[in-house]
Amino acid sequence: MDGIKLAKATKLCVKGSIVFFMTGLLSGVWKYRQMMSSSAGRANHYVDVAHRSSLMYANASVLLAMCSQLSVYPSSVNEKAAKATLTFFGLAIGSYLLHGLQNDTNNQIRQSKNKEPGAVPVWLLEAFMAALVVCEVGGSAVLGLGAWKAIS
Repeated sequence: MDGIKLAKATKLCVKGSIVFFMTGLLSGVWKYRQMMSSSAGRANHYVDVAHRSSLMYANASVLLAMCSQLSVYPSSVNEKAAKATLTFFGLAIGSYLLHGLQNDTNNQIRQSKNKEPGAVPVWLLEAFMAALVVCEVGGSAVLGLGAWKAIS
């Protein structure tokens, strides 16, 4: 691709999309195996969530790649926004995979609120969720607004 110059944030988003997509495909194999071995024909709740969210985050990352490439903001701003968003996409998927591997719950919020063994303390869960909202929504908003301004 000699004629196309991709911004660093764009490259990060495309790479993130590939990682998330492959995670979705591989967790889909895991989900299918669990469904086939279950008398109810169902996979563990968090295996299912990891599979679906990975595929959704893969598509979201492609959208963010396009936005970052079009964005009117400085590359340093776009890179920070992309890194923040992709990091929390990955951390969310990672937590779903962990719960799927541990087969410990079908509701990580309830598990923490009820102080079940091995649960993350509520204050840590709330801090993580607040950071996730700020980074995912904020990072996506920065890249989206940068692209919006470019095409307006």
